[in-house]
Amino acid sequence: MTIQPEGDDLRKATRWISDERLNNPQAQLTNLIEQACVKFDLPPKDAEFLMRFFAAKDKG
Repeated sequence: MTIQPEGDDLRKATRWISDERLNNPQAQLTNLIEQACVKFDLPPKDAEFLMRFFAAKDKG
């Protein structure tokens, strides 16, 4: 089972963060999430989702 973010902008942000992490593994996740929120005009609840999503992804 995979977690699918709701909303097109949130999906685009998730893809953008994933791509950025591949291109720059040293990039700080919190900075990427902040940039994605500005770039895709995401509300704070979506920033929280992204943080949980990538924390879970990094865990395993």
